[in-house]
Amino acid sequence: MSKDPQRFLRYLEAERNASLLYRSLAETTDGDRREALLELADVEDKHAAHWISKLQEHGVAIPPPPAALEQGDQALVARSRSLGLVSVLDTLEQNEGADAGMYDDEPEALPSMPSDEREHAEVFRSLKGNKPEKFPHKVVSPNAGEPWHKLDKSGSIRAAVFGVSDGLVSNTALVMGFAGASLAGAIDNSVVLFAGLAGLLAGAFSMAAGEYVSMASQRDLFKREIDLERQELIEKPEEERLELELIYRAKGLSKEQAKAISEQIMSNPETALDTLVREELGLDPDELGSAWKAAISSFIAFSIGASVVVIPYALFSGLTAFVLAIVMALIGMLVVGGTVGRISGRGIVFSAGRQVLWGVGAAAVTYLVGSLVGVNVG
Repeated sequence: MSKDPQRFLRYLEAERNASLLYRSLAETTDGDRREALLELADVEDKHAAHWISKLQEHGVAIPPPPAALEQGDQALVARSRSLGLVSVLDTLEQNEGADAGMYDDEPEALPSMPSDEREHAEVFRSLKGNKPEKFPHKVVSPNAGEPWHKLDKSGSIRAAVFGVSDGLVSNTALVMGFAGASLAGAIDNSVVLFAGLAGLLAGAFSMAAGEYVSMASQRDLFKREIDLERQELIEKPEEERLELELIYRAKGLSKEQAKAISEQIMSNPETALDTLVREELGLDPDELGSAWKAAISSFIAFSIGASVVVIPYALFSGLTAFVLAIVMALIGMLVVGGTVGRISGRGIVFSAGRQVLWGVGAAAVTYLVGSLVGVNVG
C-alpha cells in the first residue's frame, strides 16, 4: 500500500458522498428504515472523521464537504421519492458489495472499517426481506411450517431428478443410433445391448463423480465461510452484535427490540454463530449438503433412466426390441417430465411435453445417423 496521503482524500470523498446519499434517502422514507439509513450515515461520518484526522497528521488541506449529490446519487434519490425506497435497494446493495473490500489492504483504516463496509450491503439486503418474529428465540427457516415450500438442500433430489432425465435421454439417443444401424443390417442385437450397457455405466459413473466433486466443493466453501464467521465472532463480538442489531432493525424491529434480541443471541456463542450464519450468509449450518448422498442418488437415478431402453434389448431382439424400447422411452419421458413439472410448479403437461420433445428429437437424430451408417456399411 502506497504511503501517499493523497489516497485519504479519495476515502474521505467516498465516505462523505455515501453519508450524504443515505441522509437524502432517509428523507424519502420513514420509521425504522429511516433510522437504519441515518445510522449508516453516522457510520460513514465516523469513517470520514478518521480520514480527516489522517490528512491533518500529514498536513494535507481538508476539502469542504459536498454541497450536492453526485449525478448518479441524485437519480437514486429521485427514484426513491417517486417509486419508494425498495426500488433502489438492489442498486445500493450492488454498490456496497462492490466497495466492500476497499479497506481490506489499508493499514491506516480503523479495525472496524472492513466489517462496517460489508455490513452495509447486508443491511440493504435485509431491507428487502420480510419482518422476523417479534422475539425470535431461535432462527428457523421461514418455510418451516409450510411443507410444500421445503427444499432439499442436500442436493440429492436435484441430482436424482436430473440423473433420471439425463440417463433416459442420453442413453435412448445412444441406443437408437445403434438400433438404426442394427435394423439396417450392419450390426446385430448384442452390439446394441452392449452399447446400451456401456452408456449406462459410463454415464452413471460420470454423473456420480461430477455430483460428488461439485457438492464437496460447495460444502468446503460453505464451511470456510462459517469458519470465518466464527473467527470474527471471537475477535469482534461487539461488531457482530451491532451487525445483528442493524439487520433486525432493517427488517422492521424497533431499535430497542433489535438491541435486546441481538444481546440475547450473543449471550450464547453457539446460538450467535448459528444466527449469524443464517442471517448474514443465508446458510443453514445443518443443511450444507452431502457429497456422497448426491453422488449415490445421481448414480442410481442415471442408471434407472438409462436402463429403460436397455431392458427391451436384453429380453428381445430386432423390431420387437426396437418398438418396445421406443414405447418404454416415451412413457419414461412423460413420467420424468411430469414429475419435474409437479415439483417445480411449472405444469405437468408443459414439462412432460418439453421432456418428450427434446428426448424424441435427440433420439431421432441419432437413429437417422445410425441408419445411414448402417446402410452404407451394410
